[in-house]
Amino acid sequence: MDKNDQVQKAKLAEQAERYDDMTAAMKAVTEQGVELSNEERNLLSVAYKNVVGARRSSWRVISSIEQKTEGNEKKQQMAREYREKIEAELEEICKDVLNLLDKFLIANATQAESKVFYLKMKGDYFRYLSEVASGASKKTTVDNSQEAYQDAFDISKKDMQPTHPIRLGLALNFSVFYYEILNSPDKACQLAKQAFDEAIAELDTLNEDSYKDSTLIMQLLRDNLTVNTKRRTEQTDVINGGSCIFFFPPPTPTIH
Repeated sequence: MDKNDQVQKAKLAEQAERYDDMTAAMKAVTEQGVELSNEERNLLSVAYKNVVGARRSSWRVISSIEQKTEGNEKKQQMAREYREKIEAELEEICKDVLNLLDKFLIANATQAESKVFYLKMKGDYFRYLSEVASGASKKTTVDNSQEAYQDAFDISKKDMQPTHPIRLGLALNFSVFYYEILNSPDKACQLAKQAFDEAIAELDTLNEDSYKDSTLIMQLLRDNLTVNTKRRTEQTDVINGGSCIFFFPPPTPTIH
């Protein structure tokens, strides 16, 4: 099947919500070794995001059940074995994506936007692996995730507008990584606040095509900052100097 047919198959699979079929089609497109168009890149991302997202959600549910069955050895063993099955599926999907990124996508990216998109993806999928990893494996996945995010972040700061939705999405996910994986709320808040402030300062650079995506991500950044601040103020009586207390008025972006 040629490339155009595989892309069309992926679109049909997306409409049918058959994401395993969608990933297979977009994997075949990627393995042809030609740089993907923006549309193809987004189809690939949506496909894998859905198949891995389903496993991440399942893993959380079963992990919670496993913890609640302490004292009932048989039930706990069943839950543990099922969790391990889901983990194996999740790991296989993540390693599949990471292989495509390293072998084809990052190497073939000629534009800063594409390179940042793929490096962000690399950070995301190592982050997903780190959520289920332990011991030395966890440290490796965390380090690899941070390195990919940082590489993407450096390129985005140099070559992309602060209002670009890919740069904003990277800042959002990188801040989540600091908060949830590294347990560094100060750094998470600082990164998210900086991205939000820089975007607000350059709202006049927003173009109509990316307006909706950019303002949505800015809202998510702002929501995360508000939630993180609330959690932290609930946990401490006084938060001083280097801490993360800030509230924003609702953004009112205007396109010029």
